[in-house]
Amino acid sequence: MQFPKFDLRYVKEALKEPINFWGMVGFGVTAVFLQDVAPLLLAMGTEVVYLSVVPVSPIYRRLVARREKERARKLREAQREAFVRGFDPREREAVEYLRWMKNQIYSNYRKFTNSKEIPANLQTLDQRWEDFVDLLDVYRRRKHHLRATNRQAVQNQLKQAEHAIQISTDDRQKRIQQANAEILKRRVAAFNELERSVRMVEGQLQSIENFFGLVNDQVVTLPTPERVSALHFEELSDSIAMTRQMLEETADTYGMLDNQHRELELLLSSGK
Repeated sequence: MQFPKFDLRYVKEALKEPINFWGMVGFGVTAVFLQDVAPLLLAMGTEVVYLSVVPVSPIYRRLVARREKERARKLREAQREAFVRGFDPREREAVEYLRWMKNQIYSNYRKFTNSKEIPANLQTLDQRWEDFVDLLDVYRRRKHHLRATNRQAVQNQLKQAEHAIQISTDDRQKRIQQANAEILKRRVAAFNELERSVRMVEGQLQSIENFFGLVNDQVVTLPTPERVSALHFEELSDSIAMTRQMLEETADTYGMLDNQHRELELLLSSGK
């Protein structure tokens, strides 16, 4: 029989167990009451046995794993709630409506199927709601970034730089304007990439909302486990994963725009 490897993390958890703490307190109180060190010696022996057995027990390790998972879940929920409170009222309304619909779907499923258990595929709506919150945050930040930048002004500067290249007779000024034009072209390309990502995220958010509506319609009208299972939960999950991948690929676009803006300012100041 192979015993689990020693892990100090489980020893620390075992030391913090209420049964261990109050057991030691009990031995201490007994020693004081009897004015005898024997209870303390017994406590030391008991503690050695306790720490030799409990931390390596597979049952105890599974208990610790469940606790850690639950703590992580509660921390994630608290962080997400704080996250949502930073949204503007309209965005919070969308988030809360989708949360209400998710809970309504669960309630309707139990009501119309007389079932106490929610199917695993239906429970994935919890994760889809979290995906909605994450994607909405990306959408709002990128949308704000686009609105805060005057794209038309950048395009006008590009036209002016290209015109200056054509009429310039000074080689140094011409090289500066050529570099200026290249930076401006990259900025326009970055704007286009951001706009594409914003449109894709917007479509994905609408897709999640519509899917929740579809599931709710199905649960209310034909609430059978077979029909609910026939809905394309995996298809929505794959679509969200694809959107996330696209967002990761364009994550550097923010920094790129800022860096290009600074490059442009330095270039023009050196030209002057």
